[in-house]
Amino acid sequence: TMMNIENLLARITVNNRIMVGKPTIRGMRITVEQILRSLSSGLSEEELLEEYPELEKADFQAVFAYVTALVEEERVYPVRMSA
Repeated sequence: TMMNIENLLARITVNNRIMVGKPTIRGMRITVEQILRSLSSGLSEEELLEEYPELEKADFQAVFAYVTALVEEERVYPVRMSA
C-alpha cells in the first residue's frame, strides 16, 4: 500500500551530527543524495536493497517525495548575458 506523503517525508531526516546535516534516510548514514546518485548511475532499487539491507522499499518512495517537494518550490529565472 502506498503511504501518505507526510509519512513518507517523515522517513527523511536531518541531523547536524549525521552526514554533516545532509538529508538522510531514517537517521541512517545513507543520504538522499547517495540514493539519487546511485539510481541515476544505473543501479536498480533491488541492487541498492542488496547493498544496504537496512533500506526498505518505502525509503525510495520517500526520496522521490522529498525531491518532488523541492522541485515543486523551485523557480528558475532566465539570466540574460550581454555579449
